[in-house]
Amino acid sequence: MTETAPSQAPRWVNLALVPAVNLLIAFLISGLIIALIGEDPFKALKFLLIGAFGYPEATGFTLYYTTNFIFTGLAVAVAFHCGLFNIGGEGQAYLGGLGVGLICLNLGGWPFLLVLPVSIAAAMAFGAGWALIPAYLQAKRGSHIVITTIMFNFIASALMTYLMVEVLIKPGQQSPESREFEANTWLPFMHEMLQWIGIEVSCSPLNFSFFLALICSLCVWVFIWQTRWGYEIRTVGQNPTAAVYAGISPARTIMLTMCVSGALAGFVGVNEIMGVQHRLMLDFTGGYGFVGIAVALMGRNHPIGVFLAALLFGALYQGGTELSFEMPNITRHMVVVIQGLVILFSGALEHMLRPRIESFFVRRTVAVE
Repeated sequence: MTETAPSQAPRWVNLALVPAVNLLIAFLISGLIIALIGEDPFKALKFLLIGAFGYPEATGFTLYYTTNFIFTGLAVAVAFHCGLFNIGGEGQAYLGGLGVGLICLNLGGWPFLLVLPVSIAAAMAFGAGWALIPAYLQAKRGSHIVITTIMFNFIASALMTYLMVEVLIKPGQQSPESREFEANTWLPFMHEMLQWIGIEVSCSPLNFSFFLALICSLCVWVFIWQTRWGYEIRTVGQNPTAAVYAGISPARTIMLTMCVSGALAGFVGVNEIMGVQHRLMLDFTGGYGFVGIAVALMGRNHPIGVFLAALLFGALYQGGTELSFEMPNITRHMVVVIQGLVILFSGALEHMLRPRIESFFVRRTVAVE
């Protein structure tokens, strides 16, 4: 996948206006669907916003979902900059969680300040290692990165199922879960950290991983736009032939990029396994890797945009739950349809209106000059 050529329209048009228009169309169509079943779209929007941000517990759940979407959105965005379409975030997050779980299961007696960096390193290493294999096949054998990363999602799922059922399951237990980690390996929840400074809020799954997501966002910005490696990644993504003439190895750059991408996806395991579940289990990724594709597309592969898009999808996840509870006619399946429309217009149909909007501003600029 190669990046599109830069347009002559103002930069803010592509970065802000086009995504906003696509999002508006998605919500308008969603509102029309809600109206067709006899419900008030504005009332539904009210319940959606209240369910996402209306009280501290709801905000905590929204930011908890946002954290996972930031990790997977950044993972996809980094790969995009190199012209790669990493659809394997789900499997890489799965393996990242496995790395975290193995550390927490075996280092339960260690102090938390030692367990935390080792667990993060394990999540990054397992995620990067799982992404390295498709990267090598793309760089050295010409395999398509989309096909191999999809395949490795299924392999990761099968591997985790085997390990949880045959190896890591708690003895005497039928549910495919490991034993609970020692309490000293758990990430502190946000409500616990706020209690340390005298602020009382409702309990939620939001934990220290949210700060890790913000740190990762800053690190990605520095890595992509402020380092030589980032310059090489963007050069290969824009024009691999020119990169070769500049002395850049596309194969090496592809493998480096996918390792960074996989490491970022592995952080989902830190949030879910070490921060919330406190045990190894199946299906903890919950589709976050696939939603990360839409997050990266909507966020224009920039950390700030990824954060805003992740917050939007976090609000849709949490607010949709409240919406289906307050308005029973709007089932959970309809909430998924709304999420799907946002993904459709921000991803698959992203270029439907973009040429028209950009040409309008180009003509306007020429007329002024």
